[in-house]
Amino acid sequence: MEVAPRGMPLNAAAVTKPLSVLLIDDNPTRAEIVEAGLAAAGYRLIARLEGTQDLIGRVRELAPDVVVVSIDSPSRDTIEDMRRTTDLMPRPIALFVDQSDPATIAAAMEAGVSAYVVKGLAQDRVRPVVDVAVAHFNRYRAMREELDRARLSLVERKAIDRAKGLLMQQKGITEEAAYRLMRKLAMNQNKRIGEVAQDIIMYAKALK
Repeated sequence: MEVAPRGMPLNAAAVTKPLSVLLIDDNPTRAEIVEAGLAAAGYRLIARLEGTQDLIGRVRELAPDVVVVSIDSPSRDTIEDMRRTTDLMPRPIALFVDQSDPATIAAAMEAGVSAYVVKGLAQDRVRPVVDVAVAHFNRYRAMREELDRARLSLVERKAIDRAKGLLMQQKGITEEAAYRLMRKLAMNQNKRIGEVAQDIIMYAKALK
């Protein structure tokens, strides 16, 4: 299994290499359990860290597909480290903890943790939890990108309407003629009509 670039959902036909994992655990005995589970699942462990300090830098350097964290209980600093990493270098994060509470779970999920397991660490549970983390991450990213596209479409529609109004006013043409002119410009310049609309708006501002 492999995480697609930039968190895009995977195309099953494009999966060609094992999942690479960055493990964070300061307990050697517990880490051995996770490592055994990763190996049994066919995942590739690329490094084990003892804490989340400079997690962003290590994720940037190592480029893991997934981050697996197994700790006693996540501290505020640990959650904040995961939040910053999610903001700048988003990856699926699977979190195994020995003890927790509802507030900590909520904070971790808000920080970008994709799968959170309390008192459930066992070798045979590593793969399903990591798989869940990857699935949740991909689904969330797909939803975010769909929402971003919808917002972009709304912005472009508003820009097109405004540009049409400017053309109608400046050239004394109908709305339909203004739209045809914008569409022609877009074809000639190999641009989206929304980009042409933005150009018209910026040009009109420059002439004021």
